Amino acid sequence: MSTLFRGGTVYSPVDPHATALLVEGERIAWVGASEDAPAASTVVELDGALVTPAFVDAHVHATNTGLTLSGLDLHSVRSAQALLDAVAAHVRALPADAVVLGFGWDESTWDDPRLPSTDELDRAAGGRLALLSQASMHSALCSPALLAAAGPDLATEPGYDPSGWVRRAAHHRVRMIALGSLTPAQRRSAQETALRHAAALGIAAIHECAGPVTSSETDLADLLALGGAHNGLPEVYGYWGELMGAATAKQLGAMGAGGDLFADGALGARTAHLREPYVDGDEPGALGHGYLSADQVAEHVIDCVQQGVQAGFHAIGDQAISTVLAGYRLAAAAVGVDRLRAGRHRIEHVEIADKAMIAALVELGLVASMQPAFDRLWGGEHQMYVRRLGRQRALESNPMGAMHGVGVALAFGSDSPVTPLDPWGSVRAAVWHHNPVHRMSVRAAFAAHTRGGWRAVHQDDHGLLTPGAPATFAVWSLPDGRPAANGLPTLDPDEDLPTCRRTVLRGTTIHEAA
Repeated sequence: MSTLFRGGTVYSPVDPHATALLVEGERIAWVGASEDAPAASTVVELDGALVTPAFVDAHVHATNTGLTLSGLDLHSVRSAQALLDAVAAHVRALPADAVVLGFGWDESTWDDPRLPSTDELDRAAGGRLALLSQASMHSALCSPALLAAAGPDLATEPGYDPSGWVRRAAHHRVRMIALGSLTPAQRRSAQETALRHAAALGIAAIHECAGPVTSSETDLADLLALGGAHNGLPEVYGYWGELMGAATAKQLGAMGAGGDLFADGALGARTAHLREPYVDGDEPGALGHGYLSADQVAEHVIDCVQQGVQAGFHAIGDQAISTVLAGYRLAAAAVGVDRLRAGRHRIEHVEIADKAMIAALVELGLVASMQPAFDRLWGGEHQMYVRRLGRQRALESNPMGAMHGVGVALAFGSDSPVTPLDPWGSVRAAVWHHNPVHRMSVRAAFAAHTRGGWRAVHQDDHGLLTPGAPATFAVWSLPDGRPAANGLPTLDPDEDLPTCRRTVLRGTTIHEAA
């Protein structure tokens, strides 16, 4: 079975003027000019569309993404009252015993940052269990019913607050209770919703960042079984974020024990671990929280190397990143730098990093799994980074351009539902970083969101449209009908983004627009 796609613009390194490609089975057989194309059993007319490698989202929470897409999405609320109104409207459509799960509110975008009281939330939720996750996913508003369900000793957990806005261990505890209320059917529906939405955006693979805090072993195992062309869905590469969890990761079929293995928290919750204090908040001198020591990091990495899986850590603040890098260095001394580098181990987010840290990423062969949308949403003169960190540190955040310039292996993603699945938007965010020093070319940012994601999971023959490569690509309608001279859209700030007409994974169409 062969399929010829012709009459478009094919973004391929083998022929910068290619207008067609031939697919045979799961692989690309030929790339070139439409008039020179070989015969095929099926012909698809591209009608001037752009064909590129499909995207990879290198950091996703699929179940929560699906719940956001199909349920209570709070990203757009801009006040406490708007949040309460959204909860009340959502509750009216829920079964009587269903838990209220909401995602995405961000008080840093509100004119008045006042949050609802527990009594107000209780009334809006109708007395139900309610967990409303802040945009960072590292803190949440909880209804009195959910706080009570966690038991009276919840008040002794780090991060507990009687206002109902909980962080750290208290947040982890209530979150597990709330997410544990989902039925298998609800969980599968959410996962399918997320994966189908990804395919409709030209995403052919995701890296699921699971763990005992963020989801469950069952959630990850079900998602790994669900993803793939055999089900008409993007592929799923799993990471299990548990300290000394390499054996569990192997058992689950995950790529590694990493992803959301927390070395610290998040800037939005003021729990990212910093070297210098936060400049806002009601705790003068607060540095956030570190959850791991360098020795713990090293022990975990050595275990992963010995068991043949990737290691990885969530690290946002500069102190947390420094701790993780120190642990990787200790591990390199034990197993050898070359052996460590071969694993392509990871650090997720890497938001506050200086030149020495960037150099260490190169030296140790680590993958920086980054989210350009973080700068788009929270960078700039008047957004959350400036309020939390001050202007200078905010400008230095998310230094992806500097990393690319010295050869750090980059893999871009969304951290959905922290930010939406939006691959072209993420590429544009990297191109138009608020700090011009950290901007990337369209070509470099696109590579980080395509080939970079494949290389991070050791799929080195993916992410290029060349003969012999897997036939994994996306077909795009462009706003003005024409790509830029280099074969990709210009992605100017006021330009509409491409829309996906078709997504193909290993020769199988997993999305086709009406």
